[in-house]
Amino acid sequence: MAFRSREMMKKILKKVGGEQNLAPGVKEQLRKSVPDSKVVMGRAHRGLYAGRHIQFGNRVSEDGGNKTRRNWKPNVQEKRLFSYILDRHIRVKVTTHALRCIDKAGGIDEYLLKTPYHKMDTEMGLFWKTKIEKMYQDLGEMEVVFFSPEDEDNFEEQFKELKLEMKAARREARRKMYGSTATQESIKDGEDVGEASEGASRSEDGGSHADFHEPMVANA
Repeated sequence: MAFRSREMMKKILKKVGGEQNLAPGVKEQLRKSVPDSKVVMGRAHRGLYAGRHIQFGNRVSEDGGNKTRRNWKPNVQEKRLFSYILDRHIRVKVTTHALRCIDKAGGIDEYLLKTPYHKMDTEMGLFWKTKIEKMYQDLGEMEVVFFSPEDEDNFEEQFKELKLEMKAARREARRKMYGSTATQESIKDGEDVGEASEGASRSEDGGSHADFHEPMVANA
């Protein structure tokens, strides 16, 4: 276990890319959510634990009521969660409680956006939350252009033509790649067939001449 302090704040700012990449007011919320006295497991920095950490207690015997110290570790699973804003899967270690929270929120993006900063008690959670908030902010500032149905049909036709051209180019490339060897083999086969046919014709011609000359010799 390790204390979270200013070093954690520096790491988050470094991963995000600096204070200029943060949304307005995010830095102050980050400072409030990273108290120096907060104690978190070291491995929790590499996953989403949703407040679940090691718990300590006593094991009480049934006979004499003797107490022995014990601990309960959280149920941690490694999952692949799909992020719509990143358009890819994120491999992350999550607790079963965090997984239920993500399913209830509707996805990893919604969970990170809806969960307040003071409940994000891990370095990884704070990093992904600030990054996704910045990406959604940039997405909201982008200009959206709407096309008419005719333009959409034209785009669809152009895409179909482009796909056909790509298929034809691949077919031509395969023909050039494999056609040269095929033509060489066909030429060799043709030469072998031609030689065999010439040999057969010669043998036939020789036999006919012999048959033609035999009766002449007999007559003589």
